[in-house]
Amino acid sequence: MRSAVAIKTGFRCPQVSHASDPLTPLRTARIMTPRRGRAPPMGIPLSDEIKKLLDQPNFAHLATLLPDGSPQSAPVWVAREGDRILIGTGEGSLKAKNTRRDPRVSLSIADMDDPYSEAQLRGRVVERRPDGDFKGLDAISRKYTGQPFPFRNPDGRVVLVIEVDKARYTKLPLKHTPPK
Repeated sequence: MRSAVAIKTGFRCPQVSHASDPLTPLRTARIMTPRRGRAPPMGIPLSDEIKKLLDQPNFAHLATLLPDGSPQSAPVWVAREGDRILIGTGEGSLKAKNTRRDPRVSLSIADMDDPYSEAQLRGRVVERRPDGDFKGLDAISRKYTGQPFPFRNPDGRVVLVIEVDKARYTKLPLKHTPPK
């Protein structure tokens, strides 16, 4: 069994024993963040494994918070700019409305070719870039479809820029072979 390793600090997390669990050992990389009560982090560097997942045309799921505090999740296309994540949307979307009120978000992303390779990310929207010229959204659309974004109404187009506060990558030693 392996313990999780904090990439940023080199700190070894305590081992978790799952002797009866056939899925161990897991290959898990964690990046530690400050505990509650401390100043919010300024964003963390993403591991190479997470960058690879984000750079491939894998679908992510973005969770935001509704006004009553309940979560709202939606599949999204993503791009990466350094250690920040970019998501194109319209200002009238639930994603945009929720993040305008409360910038906290979480994302999950799995490799479409190997769904047992996945990342879980938490962070916050730190910037809202107007995208009426579709420069940002067209680049993201080309990554997923090979074409510019097809719906060309420029009113209220925006790219949400997410800074990641906590990230975890996991690779399970399984093959995706569902029965046919």
